[in-house]
Amino acid sequence: MRNPLSETIVNIKPSGIRKYFDLVAQMNDPEVISLGVGEPDFETPWHIREEGIYSLEKGRTFYTSNSGLQALRDEISLQQHKLNNVIYNPYKEIMITVGGSEAIDIALRAMLDPGDEVIIPQPSYVSYEPCTVLAGGVPVIVEMKEKDQFKLTLEELEAAYTPKTKILILPFPNNPTGSVMTREDLEPIAKFCVDHDLYVLSDEIYSALTYETKHFSIVSLPGMRDRTVLINGFSKAYAMTGWRLGYACAPLLKIHQFAIMCAPTTSQYAAVEALRNGDKDIEVMRESYNERRRYLMHEFRKMQLDCFEPYGAFYVFPSIKSLQMTSDEFAMELLREEKVAVVPGTAFGACGEGYLRISYAYSLEELKTALRRVERFVQNRRARLKGEEIV
Repeated sequence: MRNPLSETIVNIKPSGIRKYFDLVAQMNDPEVISLGVGEPDFETPWHIREEGIYSLEKGRTFYTSNSGLQALRDEISLQQHKLNNVIYNPYKEIMITVGGSEAIDIALRAMLDPGDEVIIPQPSYVSYEPCTVLAGGVPVIVEMKEKDQFKLTLEELEAAYTPKTKILILPFPNNPTGSVMTREDLEPIAKFCVDHDLYVLSDEIYSALTYETKHFSIVSLPGMRDRTVLINGFSKAYAMTGWRLGYACAPLLKIHQFAIMCAPTTSQYAAVEALRNGDKDIEVMRESYNERRRYLMHEFRKMQLDCFEPYGAFYVFPSIKSLQMTSDEFAMELLREEKVAVVPGTAFGACGEGYLRISYAYSLEELKTALRRVERFVQNRRARLKGEEIV
């Protein structure tokens, strides 16, 4: 019997994040602390949940238009004007999706012809490369380096560009490194895109979670509004992961129309409330994440483990190169010996070797317990390397 799966699907590697998520689930051990999944530990704020409940009580269980509730698209348009000083037509240029992940998939499928190249800076979110392949595109990986604060540089972009390049993915604030790009960082990138007729897929799902400076979007720069697909959503900023709601600012309706029809109606009503009255909720959560971020940086310095300081999202990306282990070895042994789950950096690209992604979207108490175990594991590893007795 022939393999029912296409060769393309067979050759795509499964998510490295979900590998460890599934391992934890299979262990079914209450002592395991998982710092692997990027999901806020906050409940969706009550006034947002209440609006979803109210929509059900009122019987608003119908399909929305393919593009989404008009009220929600209006609010997104207003928000983008306020935050990025750009105006999107809410009737034609905003589409509500089933999470930001659907928006990434649709954008790539809508824009790519077979053989078109997509520049993907890594380490970065696990979906960009496989979604490019599924759309018939060719991923061109650019390795972002810690010495450059894990930012994309103009020199790297120039080296990766060919006449076949059509799309540049900008994954900032970055998952897994927490790196951000400022206006000054983005200006030469934008000029290069305009000069070489490149389109940008700007994934800004963590834009509300920055800690030292406000997020700056490339759509705000001259010439970039009409060559950028801006992707965002509600999962991270409003702790609405299970509501599965995102959006794309670009005219990308056809695939969504035939594949999905529309995003969940209840979630859309809740999102209207989030945009209208959720700013204070974001501020409370951001302050808590920032406290946890500072705690983790302090702990890694105390352990004498190098760790790039993140200024966005809710992840740290410590280096474990000094411990003479691969990222996967560290993650597996840490889970087995100390019952703490983290994600190896290689889940986000080969250049993530030697690093770990640790999410701080967990309570401070959980983080403190987990970091004590990590410290003990690191001390024991150093003792083994020296031939000393372990703790």
